[in-house]
Amino acid sequence: MANQKIRIRLKAFDHRLIDRSASEIVETAKRTGATVLGPIPLPTKIERYTILVSPHVDKDARDQYETRTHKRVLDIVDPNDKTVDALMKLDLAAGVDVQIKLG
Repeated sequence: MANQKIRIRLKAFDHRLIDRSASEIVETAKRTGATVLGPIPLPTKIERYTILVSPHVDKDARDQYETRTHKRVLDIVDPNDKTVDALMKLDLAAGVDVQIKLG
């Protein structure tokens, strides 16, 4: 796999979970001899929802909820076959969404 790059994007609602998964990926890739750039933290996406609590008159009675989506990017430069096999066998946490692009 000469002159290739693997870009891994991680998304999760829990920042501790995504950091732990990113460190597992970095450790696995470095153990097989590949160079790793990152993890690079991307901006956190915050979605806020405002819901009326009162069913009738009280417009001032509201509840606000939010979800925060944390994102990280890892670049693995010049991966070899051992790196790809080790990453395929890696078991990450259930709350982490992983997207992999070859470039």
